[in-house]
Amino acid sequence: MCVTAVESRPAGVALTPSPGGQRPFGARVKAFVALTKPRIIELLLITTVPVMFLAAQGVPDLWLVLTTTVGGYLSAGGANALNMYIDRDIDALMDRTSQRPLVTGMVSPRECLAFGICLAVISTAWFGLLVNWLSAALALGALLFYVVVYTMLLKRRTSQNIVWGGIAGCMPVLIGWSAVTNELSWAAVILFAVIFFWTPPHYWPLSMKVKDDYARVGVPMLPVIASNKVVARQIVAYSWVMVAVSLLLTPLGYTGWFYTAVALLTGGFWLWEAHALLGRAKAGVTGAKLKEMRLFHWSITYVSLLFVAVAVDPFLR
Repeated sequence: MCVTAVESRPAGVALTPSPGGQRPFGARVKAFVALTKPRIIELLLITTVPVMFLAAQGVPDLWLVLTTTVGGYLSAGGANALNMYIDRDIDALMDRTSQRPLVTGMVSPRECLAFGICLAVISTAWFGLLVNWLSAALALGALLFYVVVYTMLLKRRTSQNIVWGGIAGCMPVLIGWSAVTNELSWAAVILFAVIFFWTPPHYWPLSMKVKDDYARVGVPMLPVIASNKVVARQIVAYSWVMVAVSLLLTPLGYTGWFYTAVALLTGGFWLWEAHALLGRAKAGVTGAKLKEMRLFHWSITYVSLLFVAVAVDPFLR
């Protein structure tokens, strides 16, 4: 499904600094940090570090953990800055992104572009020189996939944007494993698949909440083009596959009883919430009573608990 791109500079929206053209140094620093989307990167690091514990079957080298997390932040931050540069037109029209640095004028588009490219180059060199070149290649691949494939090619063209674009968010799992072992394994692939199937049912509830924003700028997120019932059915389908995949680690010998118990309990509660959302959608519930954000908030708790279990499990086997 193709959509018409929004004009690069919406009428009535001026990307200029606040009163008097002044841009205080402290506010500028905060703005550049905001370009990296720190809250999103927190989730990426939650899936990186625990995998390093699993790969090491214990405590990995702490210097390696530090260099990997710093490199991961720089790489993801560069991708997020470049994403904001490309999406600055629609960000200016959406309520939830109206305070981003390029929209307010605290950072200019040229500054944002240069910042994103610099972070991409620095993070790749950082990984290559301080971790290993396999991790560097994976990090650069994730950055390019997010910027080119998701932001430039998929986001404004298809309702499957978050499904395939979410691959970039799965890469920290592979990076964490390769940082320790300098290779990949089926354990890393399984956890990659968990995040792949987690991403759509994590993001679609939020998209349901802000679908008017996406509709206004012509971005065809699934809730924009499909009914709540259809979206909820998709959420349930992906949720079942996600939980099933998360349980593959134990029969393959990578995890033990603790991880299995956490995966069953947290996955079971996820499925309960997903089916409850589907039930409300089938009943025609709309607005605040749909309670779609309950699943969104639980999805963050779920992935945090699951990956903590990934880190703890080697010590209990």
